[in-house]
Amino acid sequence: MHDDRSLVEGRLKRVLDERIRPAVHPESVPLDVAVWHAPDEPVPVAEGLAAEPAPIAVGAKWGAPWGTSWFKVTGTVPEHWAGRTVEALLDLGFDENMPGFQCEGLVYRPDGTPVKGLNPRNQWVRIGAPVEGGEPVALHIEAASNPVILDYHPFLPTQLGDKETAGSEPQYTLTRMDLAVFDETVWQLVIDLEVLGELMAELPVDSARRHDIVRAVERALDAVDLQDVGSTAAEARARLEGVLSAPAVPSAHRISAVGHAHIDSAWLWPLRETVRKVARTTSNMTALLEDEPDFVFAMSQAQQWAWIRDHRPEVWARVKEAVAEGRFVPTGGMWVESDTNMPGSEAMARQFVHGKRFFLDEFGIENDEAWLPDTFGFAAGLPQIIKAAGAKYLLTQKISWSQTNKFPHHTFRWEGIDGTRIFTHFPPVDTYNCSMKGSEIAHAARNFKDKGRARHSLAPTGWGDGGGGTTREMIAKAARLRDLEGSATVTWETPAAFFAQAVAEYPEPPVWVGELYLELHRATLTSQARTKQGNRRSEHLLREAELWAATAAVRTGAAYPYDDLDRIWKTVLLHQFHDILPGSSIAWVHREARATYDRVAAELEAVITAAQTALAGEGTTPLVFNAAPHPRRGVPAGGALTPVTATGTTVTAREAGGHIVDNGLLRIGVDASGLVVSAYDIDAGRETIAPGRAANLLQLHPDFPNMWDAWDVDEFYRNTVTDLTGADEVAPGEDGCSVRIVRTFGASRVTQVLTLAAGERRLLIDTEVDWHETEKFLKLAFPLDVHAERYASETQFGHFHRPTHTNTSWEAAKFEACNHRFVHLEEPGFGVAVVNDSTYGHDVTRAVRTGADPGTTTTVRVSLLRAPRFPDPETDQGVHRFRHALVPGASIGDAVREGWRINQPERALTGAGEVAPLISVDQDAVVVTAVKLADDGSGDVVVRFHEAHGGRARATLTAGFDIAGVAVTDLLERPLADTPAPEADGPRIAVRLRPFELVTLRLKRA
Repeated sequence: MHDDRSLVEGRLKRVLDERIRPAVHPESVPLDVAVWHAPDEPVPVAEGLAAEPAPIAVGAKWGAPWGTSWFKVTGTVPEHWAGRTVEALLDLGFDENMPGFQCEGLVYRPDGTPVKGLNPRNQWVRIGAPVEGGEPVALHIEAASNPVILDYHPFLPTQLGDKETAGSEPQYTLTRMDLAVFDETVWQLVIDLEVLGELMAELPVDSARRHDIVRAVERALDAVDLQDVGSTAAEARARLEGVLSAPAVPSAHRISAVGHAHIDSAWLWPLRETVRKVARTTSNMTALLEDEPDFVFAMSQAQQWAWIRDHRPEVWARVKEAVAEGRFVPTGGMWVESDTNMPGSEAMARQFVHGKRFFLDEFGIENDEAWLPDTFGFAAGLPQIIKAAGAKYLLTQKISWSQTNKFPHHTFRWEGIDGTRIFTHFPPVDTYNCSMKGSEIAHAARNFKDKGRARHSLAPTGWGDGGGGTTREMIAKAARLRDLEGSATVTWETPAAFFAQAVAEYPEPPVWVGELYLELHRATLTSQARTKQGNRRSEHLLREAELWAATAAVRTGAAYPYDDLDRIWKTVLLHQFHDILPGSSIAWVHREARATYDRVAAELEAVITAAQTALAGEGTTPLVFNAAPHPRRGVPAGGALTPVTATGTTVTAREAGGHIVDNGLLRIGVDASGLVVSAYDIDAGRETIAPGRAANLLQLHPDFPNMWDAWDVDEFYRNTVTDLTGADEVAPGEDGCSVRIVRTFGASRVTQVLTLAAGERRLLIDTEVDWHETEKFLKLAFPLDVHAERYASETQFGHFHRPTHTNTSWEAAKFEACNHRFVHLEEPGFGVAVVNDSTYGHDVTRAVRTGADPGTTTTVRVSLLRAPRFPDPETDQGVHRFRHALVPGASIGDAVREGWRINQPERALTGAGEVAPLISVDQDAVVVTAVKLADDGSGDVVVRFHEAHGGRARATLTAGFDIAGVAVTDLLERPLADTPAPEADGPRIAVRLRPFELVTLRLKRA
């Protein structure tokens, strides 16, 4: 037989596009439309409904950037439509390819009841099924004219990303406002043909099944009268019944579909708009759940649930009903879908504490899974945090975006730094916005890496990023794919049901050890430096506020600020969302973030001052409060007293030009260009800087990635570098222990102060950059005379080793990586640390020297600033201040201690006398990350600590108060029934820890 397959496929496409789809709504009449434009920010629903609108016609322009317009549409159902299904078709000017990325709407009835959301893939509102004819129709649309930031030519700089610069020109054209008859049979025929056409395209050309479908589609199209589709649609559907009823083969891949709408808590829109995006999407989903009995929808991010509760109570009521039915499912158990690379130890823990507690308090539901489909890689410390929060599983999709190496598993156990293993799944569908296309379903089955051992995967189904969620078309397609020959099978299931089945099917999957590094979006570790500094500062201020407030509560009876700390934690956690903290949001988001961090700092400073004042009492004794987890200058961790002073530092002229700074422990050589050419460890008799090289070297690279400007730095940036060696000023500081350096380059200026304080084994580097470059990358380099095949980066509750070599493509791909407070490298007998107060991105490379002084040079480079132009064209312009320290001769313990020290500075007060620590530990390797009162208001003291050096540790934890009981708890401060309490001898508690083990103790006060 002649092969006319291509002819039939071409015919199918044209007939669907030009005849059958248009016949879904065969008759229509226009609605009357009026509009009221809110003068500034969105108004309450009642105000929008009550506003007096003015007439507007279809075809008119509307919608200033970031504006809100309230449309009122009215009309009457024609009498002769009686007995038919009628819908309102409301097109605000949509581009169907941009759901979630342009104008959107939420439809209300006149009494304020929400109906459903409007977006480019969801433009209909059901009026009646059937109608009686003659019914009046009145609907209100709260329409958001959000501008298109990521357009067809992506990554072009735009001023639309901030209301202050976006202008007022209307962006959208009102396109359609009609009542229309909905022909259910024609709509079902469309879905039949789409499913079969998409399946056919994925089958082998020579397969019998493909040809069966071709012939069935041909017969169906023969049945369609192109001038009267509606009367012939039923017959066309009948001719497809045979191929649609053929069951899947027993070995078919199984897909658990989960209704989903990944909503970025901020990205190309501000936080306030996300509140409304969530309301639109959840309104849609609750309506869809009422119509579709098999459908299940899951939503993560407790913050987004709280927004519905607090801002849209009318939507919240419907959500609560759907949750009670078990079909609208809280998932993920985190406050937001946060970045996981940069949040500190306690912040990462509190993401789960606040997320899980919200779902428990509101619904009595506890999640077993962490749900992070779009996060940009996963830190090696995360598995034990997930476990400590009482969860078992992790889902993500983003690793499929890696550019260089294909991850070898889709279902596996992920092992973290302490040995904890978490059952993890990457959906092989390779999207968290699955739309049930045949190409997506076929890709999931073909792509699944664990064939032969498992055959079950998950597909998050629905429009996301900007919200929207699942559509009725997706559900109709899934119904046909439930058991269809040639396809994977599809069933709607909750995340919990999927994971239970996946574990049962594949109880011993392969293991992946260490971080889940995303080979993409590496520049998110540097972009928007002020946002990152605000996060780091907030984390340490929160730790300090809890420590001193708890100490004051126990010692003086001062009130503990439970509500304030809870609120501030949630604010900080929100800003760790994976497009805020990584610096990949529009200008508006980061402008607001800077202001928010300033308010948070002011509030926390007030809490700290009040608590320390209460503890110090009245007096004139100079006191230094040390919040860091290690003693320093004689001041105990968590206590206050007069510090021990050290002998002095000298600054002298260097023979070759520049200065020598010496404090008897280190001797630092600064040349005439302000570069550190020597960092000599006097006790070790050892030079730290590589021969012929200089540290404190600022290096400038061009930085224009192929795409994703704020997100990406491509490896070719290294091909061109400018060393900033010119100095306008190199002079001793007035304090007698420092050197001041001033440089100018381009339109920018750098001022540095290098300080070697008395008694300290670290060179402190304060850098102020007045940054006015564009598409440039600024690094600070430290070439070190250390032979190291690997180095350590701090991560949550420990550190993680990465190789310094590039033996394989996996290692070469990690050319930019994340650290928290320190990077440490060592050879036997000598190590060096570079610590920081607010930077995350870095790179480490190695080179072998030849000639008179051979050896290995290992270079650590700290990433300071970038200047991408999308999505914020003014990214990081202005003044920035960074603090780093070079610590020669450092062990890993020194790196831990100095990292804390630079981030948790001392505070000086006067008072009556010494303040003893509330909690003390006699072992440096055991680091206390939290001292606080229990969240339940009981007055119990909660202490969280971990082993920080990577070895086993024995320690005695001493409480500065009488204790009546000790319990080991999870992160939510609930006792672990299967974990015995450590031995206690009065206030002293003996603990033993495995490498990097995380422990939370709850101490009941006597």
